[in-house]
Amino acid sequence: MDDRPDTRTPLLIGLVANEPSGDLLGAALARAIRAQCPDVRFVGVAGPRMREVGCETLFDMERLSVMGLAEVLAHLPELLGLRRRLLEHFIANPPAVFIGVDAPDFNLGLERRLRERGIKTVHLVSPTVWAWRAGRVKSIRRAVDRMLCIFPFEQDFLRRHGVPATYVGHPLADEIPLEVDRAEARAALGLPGDAPIIALLPGSRAGEMRRLAAPFIATVRCCLEARPELHFVVPLVNARLRTLFEAELQRLDPNLPITLVDGHGREAIAAAEAVLTASGTATLETLLLKRPMVVTYRLHPLTYHVVKWLKLVKVPYVAMANLLAGRALAPEFLQDDCRPECLAPALLAYLDDPERVATIRNEYERIHRELRCDAAASAARAVLELIGDSAPSSRSITRTGNEHATSHHAR
Repeated sequence: MDDRPDTRTPLLIGLVANEPSGDLLGAALARAIRAQCPDVRFVGVAGPRMREVGCETLFDMERLSVMGLAEVLAHLPELLGLRRRLLEHFIANPPAVFIGVDAPDFNLGLERRLRERGIKTVHLVSPTVWAWRAGRVKSIRRAVDRMLCIFPFEQDFLRRHGVPATYVGHPLADEIPLEVDRAEARAALGLPGDAPIIALLPGSRAGEMRRLAAPFIATVRCCLEARPELHFVVPLVNARLRTLFEAELQRLDPNLPITLVDGHGREAIAAAEAVLTASGTATLETLLLKRPMVVTYRLHPLTYHVVKWLKLVKVPYVAMANLLAGRALAPEFLQDDCRPECLAPALLAYLDDPERVATIRNEYERIHRELRCDAAASAARAVLELIGDSAPSSRSITRTGNEHATSHHAR
C-alpha cells in the first residue's frame, strides 16, 4: 500500500457568468462536474450560487451585468478592461477547459482568444442566433470547441452552420418539480394565505429596475382600484436592486400592499395566482412553475430604435415561454406599451378565467416535461468528454454512475 500523499494538482476549469440566471446555470454545472470528477477547482467570475459550490471569483459578477447597446457603451472601457484581465489570468494559468456561461458578447470574445492559444472552450447557453444577429454564428465557430444548448431546436440550427453543438436540456426544468405547492410557498414567505397574490419581477439588472419599477408600481395601484383585496410580492435578487425599488416605491406610494423579499424569486412565483415579469429567464421559470404571466420590457430608447431600425429581431415573441409554446400564451407589452392601463387588465383577466389558466398550465407542463433531460449531468459529461479528447493523459476522471474512466490531462 502506497502511503505517500496525493500531490496531484486539481483539474482546473475556468468558469465565467455575469448575471443571476448564469449564476444558477454555472452552479448547477459546477456541482455536476464535481460529482463526476471530485478533484476539480473552478476559477473565474461567480455569483453567490456558484460561490456556494466552491467557485473562486476573480472579481464581482455584477461588474459584468450590463445589457443593451446604450448601457454597454457606457460601461465599455470597464468591460474591456475586465475581459483583458481575465484573458491574462487564464493565459498565465491555463485551465483544462474554459466555460463561458451565457453573456455571449462578453464571453465569446474571451473564448476565441483563449482557443487561439490552445485552451479548450465551451459555451453554455447558445446565443439566440436563430432569433436575431444570425451573422454571429461565424464568430461562434471560431470561439468554441463545444456549444451546450439548453433548448431543443438550437442544436440542429447550429450544426447546420458548422458549430459543434450538444443539446443538454435546461437545468431549471430538472430542478423545479412538476408540481409546486402554493400554500407552502406563501407560508415560507410570510404572505397572506387567503388573499389573491400577484408576483412582480421587474428584472435582475439595475437598468431594468430603473425603467420598470415605476410602471410596475403604477400597475399595482391600477389593479387595486378594481380588486382592493389583492396583495403583491416582489422578490429582489440583491441589495442594490432592493434599494432602487424601495426608492421608487417611497416616491410613488409607500403604503401599497407589497411585500418585498430578498431573493426567493421561485417561491414568490409559486405563491402567486399570476405574475408580471420582465422578459428574460424569469419567463421560463414562471412557465416551469405553471403560473400565468404577463410579460413586459423596456429597452434604453437608443437600443430599441437601433434594433427596430435594423430589423434585428427575427422571432415573433420576446418571451422564451411564448417561443417554446409557439404562441402568445403570455401577453407581451413592450416599450411604449409597458404602462399600467395595458398591464393591469391583462393581469386581472387571469383571476376571472380559470379555464384559460388551466389551458396555460397544461401547456406549460408539457413543455416542462420536454425540457427535463438531467441537463447539468449531461452538460458535465460533454465538458469532461471534451477534456478527455485532449492529448495524453496525466489524470483519470471517474465518471460517477458510468463505472468507467476517461483519461485526460490538465493543462
